Amino acid sequence: MAYYLVMASDNTRPQASRIDDGWRQTHLGRLLGHAMRRFDSRVQALMAHDAEVPLALSHLAARGQISAAHIHITRHLAVTGSRLQDLADAAGMSKQAMGKLVDQCVAWGLVTREADPHDGRAKQVRFTTAGLAWLGGFQRAVRQAEAELRQAVGEDVATVIALGLEAYAGS
Repeated sequence: MAYYLVMASDNTRPQASRIDDGWRQTHLGRLLGHAMRRFDSRVQALMAHDAEVPLALSHLAARGQISAAHIHITRHLAVTGSRLQDLADAAGMSKQAMGKLVDQCVAWGLVTREADPHDGRAKQVRFTTAGLAWLGGFQRAVRQAEAELRQAVGEDVATVIALGLEAYAGS
């Protein structure tokens, strides 16, 4: 139980009132957020120790330089390349914020920006060879993290979680 102040009906002085606020710690949105951060953190840790991930990129992951925001690029960039706006939309970010992430990833050798063959004003973001190796590491890490989740909660519960999230997300 927690206490909070409620204004008296005449707005002259507050009155203490007891409420149950435990729901704020246990609602599904909060639990999903914690689970996603834990999953992403595990994926990053696995990538930091993957011998097949380019050394410079694994060092960035090991030092915590790769954030969940950078993982958005890994999750959403099409293997054949994506326009910056499409990449931002898929990640649920602004074009400006995605542009900054892409700039960092270009500097790290993860992606390149190339002219869009269909629109001279637009740029395509594409994985480099090192970026494709990073993507392979991401796939291995996600599979391992999923296997660990299945081991932690059981195969049946993990299947129900996956089906429920697919239905809820509309995929």
